[in-house]
Amino acid sequence: MNDLKITLIQTDLFWENKAANLQMLEQKINSISQATHVVVLPEMFSTGFSMKPELFAEKMDGKTVAWMKEMAATKKIILTGSIIIAHNGRYYNRLVWMLPNGGYGYYDKRHLFAFGAEDKHYAAGEKRLIVSVNGWKINLQVCYDLRFPVWARQQALPPHSRGLAGRALEETVSEAHEKTDGEAEYDVLLYVANWPERRIHAWKTLLMARAIENQCYAIGVNRVGKDGNDIYHSGASMVAGPMGEMLYQKEHDADIFTIHLSKEHLIATREKFPFSKDADDFILV
Repeated sequence: MNDLKITLIQTDLFWENKAANLQMLEQKINSISQATHVVVLPEMFSTGFSMKPELFAEKMDGKTVAWMKEMAATKKIILTGSIIIAHNGRYYNRLVWMLPNGGYGYYDKRHLFAFGAEDKHYAAGEKRLIVSVNGWKINLQVCYDLRFPVWARQQALPPHSRGLAGRALEETVSEAHEKTDGEAEYDVLLYVANWPERRIHAWKTLLMARAIENQCYAIGVNRVGKDGNDIYHSGASMVAGPMGEMLYQKEHDADIFTIHLSKEHLIATREKFPFSKDADDFILV
């Protein structure tokens, strides 16, 4: 069974300074010497959590996506993180999933952080994105999505009945996946975030809860440092196993960490504790 290697980059960000952030992140990515499948950057990695999309939004053919394409090709990795995108007259907090061959998929953040006025500046996404890597399925989400368990919940319905929730990445970008009865919808929940230290207990608790209730690995990549609103972020990027066990966590300091996820351990956990068979059926509409 193939293991999955994921590299988490926890870093401070230069407030609303794209050039400085891309230069800094390029250095960090180039410093990764070991083999890895996926490199994960925080939410809004080119600007910080800015509420000025009219100043910083780009289109999908803009500089930051081009930079992601170049980095993914050069390092032969999948590179992901969210940026501010303008599309059809609206702004999105968009997670881009960039493949080394230049193909990409994207997920628009579904739950907008009204407490921070994100809903006043950005449009909400309407579908989930589950991608396939090295025989693993990864459900991609962004920050505040973590507080809403239904959006992340494994579903036991066939693909034609899963509505907005079951859209796999198109075959032109990555291997499309057809779920069969009794098979898990995904293996990894991946969140990118700018989650402040003042609510970090919720971040840690909810990541473990999402892993336990969905019998999957849950990964959260957060930033560190103060943003332009003087809000401190302590990081606490972490990886939780399918029983909620803590496999990695780092607080306050910048860090680059590569973790190997075991498919054998994941399958053994699901077989030993087949809790999903007792789950409630539902459809997201």
